[in-house]
Order: sequence, then C-alpha cells, then structure tokens
Amino acid sequence: MPNHAHGEHKKEGKCDCETCCEVCQCVPEGGFLGSFSPKGAFFLGLGASLVVFFVVGFFVLLGVVMKKGTIGSVAGTKTSAPTEQANPSPSAPAPSYVPPAPNADGMKAVSDEDWMRGSVNAPVTVVEYSDYECPFCKRHHDTMKQLIAEYEGKVNWVYRHFPLDMHPKAYKEAEAAECAGELGGNTAFWKFTDRIFEVSPLNNGLDPAQLPVIAEYAGVNVDQFNECLNSGKYAQKIQESVQDAATAGGNGTPHNVIVSGDQKVIIVGADTIERFKAEIDKLL
Repeated sequence: MPNHAHGEHKKEGKCDCETCCEVCQCVPEGGFLGSFSPKGAFFLGLGASLVVFFVVGFFVLLGVVMKKGTIGSVAGTKTSAPTEQANPSPSAPAPSYVPPAPNADGMKAVSDEDWMRGSVNAPVTVVEYSDYECPFCKRHHDTMKQLIAEYEGKVNWVYRHFPLDMHPKAYKEAEAAECAGELGGNTAFWKFTDRIFEVSPLNNGLDPAQLPVIAEYAGVNVDQFNECLNSGKYAQKIQESVQDAATAGGNGTPHNVIVSGDQKVIIVGADTIERFKAEIDKLL
C-alpha cells in the first residue's frame, strides 16, 4: 500500500483505484465521463439521453392514460342516464302478467227464446254454454240435472250452444237440437239433448245417421226433422250463440254463468256441484 496520507491523496485529485485506501472514492479527473474516450463519452451520453427520454415519455403517457380513463368514467356516468327499475329489490320477484277475469256483462239476456229447464220464476238461472261432443259437458250435464232437482223452484237451467272448432260435428248436432225444439217444443229439445249425451261416444265420434234416431226418441216427426236439418236454417243461430258465449267470457266448454238479477257469477268448466251450491246460496 503506498505511503501517503489521505489528505495528500485527495488534494492531488487522483485516485489509483487499485492502490487507494478504502476510504478514498475513485473519482477520476474530469468526472465520471473523464474516464472514457471522446467517442465513448458521446455514445454514453446518447444512451443516457435515450433512457431519460423513455422514462419521461413513460410517465407522460401514463398520465394521459389515467386522465383519459377518468374522463371516460365521467362521460360514461353522464351518458348512462338512470332509469327507474321495475324490480328495485333483487329479492322481490318480477311481477307476472295476470289476465283479466272473464266478464259476462255483455251476454245475451235470458228470455223466452231460450231452452229452459226448471221453473221460469226461479230467482237464479244457470246459463250453460255447451258442446254436444265435449266429454266434460257430458259429465256436467248430470251435475246440472241433479242441481235443478235439489233446487226445485229456486234455480232453472238455460242451455246455449257453444260448439268448438275441434268438434266440427257438434255444429250440426246443435242445429239438430234446434230442429227438435222447433218441432216438439221445450220438452223435445231437452229429451234430444239428454239422449245425445247418453249415446254419443263424444270427441266428434257420433255418427250423423244417429241424429234422426235421437230425434225420433225425442218424439218428433223424422221426415220433418230431416227437412229442417238439411235446410241449415239454424246455422246462423248457432253462430250467434257461439259469439254470445265469447261475450260471456267463454273460451271452452262447459262455460257457466249464474245469473240473479244484475248479478253474474262465472264458473268455468265442469266444476263440482258443491261449488255451484256455494255460489247459488250466496244469491238466494
């Protein structure tokens, strides 16, 4: 190790990095670049400048991106206008569509043109819209007969035609019942109606050749019956009855409307006799 003092070494401004004491900092004359040749110093300076340029550029670009993201967030907030939510609570189920209840207010009023079973003076009338090929109408027919018997003098039963398109034979059967009623009156109509439900296989299964047989059972002249049926004179009436059923809220058979004065209660389908009794008792 050279024999010189710290002070002298620093004063000379030189440092032998291989021989200088440990405390000495190796700072060559002319600073750090002084240890490089002019060409080396140039490239070193150029590299340093590029490094500084990229560092500064990085931070400038980062600032722009962050600023743009903030603006975008604000703009997004402005363009996304708040809307009122139909279901603000995630736990509350969305409301489902509830169709309006059927209304029979526009149905045709009961009159002496209707086919009626029971007392004409009864305070309650059950108007049934029915299809002769409907299995549920057959079952309901027995329920109605029982109901009229139990409420004798208090409830009567009006039968109106409502043949469905799925039972094309029911249209002509409805015309046949009208012909039976024309020829034999109210009694013949109901005998024809009772019998057709007794003998028909239903679901569009009745042989049209059975209609004169049923008419004869109802007590009417078969020739006159056939003439009436073949004329189609009641086809329009059946169509009007179908329209009346729709006005009364019907979209299937049997469709029932219990009428008492201005009050009307709809019972859809072949419901139990207990259901009918419950509604009728409210009206009596």
